Amino acid sequence: MKNILKRPSKLLALAALAGLGLLTACDDSANSQSPGPQPPAVTVAKPVVKKIMERDDFTGRFEAVDDVNVRARVTGYLEKIHFTEGSLVQEGDLLVTIDQRPYQTQLNEALANLDVAQTQFDLAEQELERAQTLIKRGNISQATLDERNQQFASAKAQIEGAKAAVNRARLDLEFTEVRAPISGRIGQKGISIGNLVNANETILANIVSQSPIHFYFDVDERSYLAYARMARNGGGANRQTVTVTLTDEREGDLTGYLDFVDNRVDEATGTVRIRAVFDNADMILQPGLFGRISIPGSPLYQGILIPDEAIGSDQDRRIVYLVGNDNAVSPQIVRPGPRIDGYRVIREGLTGTEIIVVNGLMRVRPGVTVTPQMTELPPVKQ
Repeated sequence: MKNILKRPSKLLALAALAGLGLLTACDDSANSQSPGPQPPAVTVAKPVVKKIMERDDFTGRFEAVDDVNVRARVTGYLEKIHFTEGSLVQEGDLLVTIDQRPYQTQLNEALANLDVAQTQFDLAEQELERAQTLIKRGNISQATLDERNQQFASAKAQIEGAKAAVNRARLDLEFTEVRAPISGRIGQKGISIGNLVNANETILANIVSQSPIHFYFDVDERSYLAYARMARNGGGANRQTVTVTLTDEREGDLTGYLDFVDNRVDEATGTVRIRAVFDNADMILQPGLFGRISIPGSPLYQGILIPDEAIGSDQDRRIVYLVGNDNAVSPQIVRPGPRIDGYRVIREGLTGTEIIVVNGLMRVRPGVTVTPQMTELPPVKQ
């Protein structure tokens, strides 16, 4: 009976020891599977440092170098139209024909009057020669000779007038064929066949030159003064190269140059009108087309550029995160400038030798240690 009581006690002791060992093993296993948090991985790089020129953008519109409303010089009914609306025409091309019959009749009449005047002139010349011979013989008086001289002078004047009338009639007949005064693209016809054309009034069509083409835009006073100082200091001048981006956003696909700055500031708007010239050999550009022009806004200088996504905000300040030798992150206040080549210019705050976080800003905060993954920024960001 005594042995039976002792056996359960030994069994309980063994079970307690086994449980203690199991708890210890579980605790060791838990400790071995719970290491500390790993530093966040971020992408880092050095800023792009290169020669840059800041550019200013303005909006404007293209205008034709020459813009002509075609009018007739004579009155008459429109008989023929020889052009296709919207086509290219060359200077001297026949555009329209006005009914020529009245003007052909006027020319014929003028030619007939010239023949009459020529006959009268020939007769007056003969009478004068005869009178000059007779006066020497004393067969006629001086008064008769004077009369013959007067008749000859009158006939001469009449023939000159008749010749002028013929020339005028020929011009009027020539003007019934209206020709292109310039080369360019012709627009919509202004009148249909059969309608009356009034001389120097009725617009038959409009022609605009195509190449080169002008681009007009307005700049504010501050920008104008900056450009004027640049020009004075040798950093810019007329014929400065510029680029234009069209509404299809093909940035900088057109290159031209400045050729004109207006001679006054508009008092109402406080702006100055400037003009650029662009080649238009492919005839794509048309008057009235909208564009955004980019012109040099600074001399060349050594610039520091970083991606926009590397710039964070701290209230009203802009900051970037620097990564030190110990992989610790520290904030740096910067002053951003314009965008160039896909990057943001940094005017103040960086020297260009720092290592900055360019991807993963949401995973960092001042003082935290990171796992940097180094990359190299291309000179131009696509």
